[in-house]
Amino acid sequence: MPTNTRSTALSPPDAPRARRVDFSRVSGRAWLVTGLLVLFQIVAFADKAVLGLVSAKAMPELGLTAVEFGFIGSSFFFLYAIVSIIAGFLASKYSVKWILLVMGVAWAVLQFPMLLGGGAAILLLTRVVLGGAEGPATAMSLTSAHTWFPPARRALPSNIVAMGSTLGPVIAAPALAWVIAAWGWRWAFGVLGIAGLLWVIAWLISGADGPYRSKGEGAANRESEEAASSDESTDETQVDTTAVDSQKPVVIWRALLSLAFISAVIGGASNFWVQGFLTTWLPQYLGTVVGLSLSEVGSVTTVPWVIGALVLLGLGALGHQLMKRGHNAHRAIAVPFGCAAVVAGLCFILIQATSGLVAVALLCIAGGCSLAFPMTASAIGYVVGARQRPILMATLGGVASFGAVVSPILVGWLMTRAGYISPPKGEKTTPEMADNMAAGVHHAFTITGVVLLLGGALCIAFLRPERLGKVLQQRYVKDPTTI
Repeated sequence: MPTNTRSTALSPPDAPRARRVDFSRVSGRAWLVTGLLVLFQIVAFADKAVLGLVSAKAMPELGLTAVEFGFIGSSFFFLYAIVSIIAGFLASKYSVKWILLVMGVAWAVLQFPMLLGGGAAILLLTRVVLGGAEGPATAMSLTSAHTWFPPARRALPSNIVAMGSTLGPVIAAPALAWVIAAWGWRWAFGVLGIAGLLWVIAWLISGADGPYRSKGEGAANRESEEAASSDESTDETQVDTTAVDSQKPVVIWRALLSLAFISAVIGGASNFWVQGFLTTWLPQYLGTVVGLSLSEVGSVTTVPWVIGALVLLGLGALGHQLMKRGHNAHRAIAVPFGCAAVVAGLCFILIQATSGLVAVALLCIAGGCSLAFPMTASAIGYVVGARQRPILMATLGGVASFGAVVSPILVGWLMTRAGYISPPKGEKTTPEMADNMAAGVHHAFTITGVVLLLGGALCIAFLRPERLGKVLQQRYVKDPTTI
């Protein structure tokens, strides 16, 4: 009965007013931009993965302990939150095309100091600044993608863009492992700088904002009022997503302090927690504890990211089908994300009860299933209209990144507490030190599993973007001339 009311209120004659774009003319450009955004994410996550790949050679040469190296790994996320939030507010006023371009230039330039002989202090400084420049990457990529697709069709392109974050290490790990073996670990940074410059040129030529960017307030408000007339009788699980972009501006802090947003932050933080481990310690763990060669490490470290890409693609296709059938973002995006996080948490906890190939397989599944963070940003994008969406997405990514600040330092501290000491330059790790590293990392796995279970459960239960959006539209609409 409520669904029929919705169908009557938003009948086909109303649709053209909200969709003035000829999709036949923009679809090709939309997918071209989506492809560039995937490459953008690939470069961003390759930048994150490089530190773990150079760790075995860089730590002895730079004279770093496990705790110090873990601190450098965490430093990548020190400015992540601050710059993410700033970029979110800027994207609500200015073209996201230029924000992405500035970010790309910064990424490329910041790689070259280490190629040119920088020491530990330069590595720390560049990682801090690079992390700040990359902080808004996922939020800005999704914001850009959302300007090219109507709300009901965003689940799949959002997850395809998000796949870039998993493909980055997949592509980078074997390639950079070869670069490190052939030219030295410093050239790993140089290659990434060159790749970044090439992306900047491509984006400058072909990048653009799409037809679904923030509309004029007058049009947006008229469409919002038309949609609101039938909101009160709408079944929460059967929603019309076409009115999402035209919602009126709301008091944004009400959204930021909501249970739905806090749940998304905790769920996202659990994913960032794992990212911090994968990009800082996984290669060295595989080389020292499992005993793989550098080339084997380069190959095996890609497996969690490959699984992550498949998870995102599969859940994106599932979400697309669910939304086509009228389900909301909670069921189509938030619940699948939460289930993936729960699976990852259980696998991390089970690792210590296994050994050998089974343990490595569980580690790969756990890592892959915990790389779906962009789904939380995609879900939270259904809370507000196009103008305020980048604020919510970027703030979510910034605050959730705290998980990646904690985990590398925690793993390094647990390793040191278990007795691990990095070997001097030119010497191999002793079996005793390998056992100590394993003890510390396995303790961290248990903590990681608990964090993932908590984050996944909260998103399944409370990440309900349409419900929050409805409350905000009914109670907390603000002056449309302000953000």
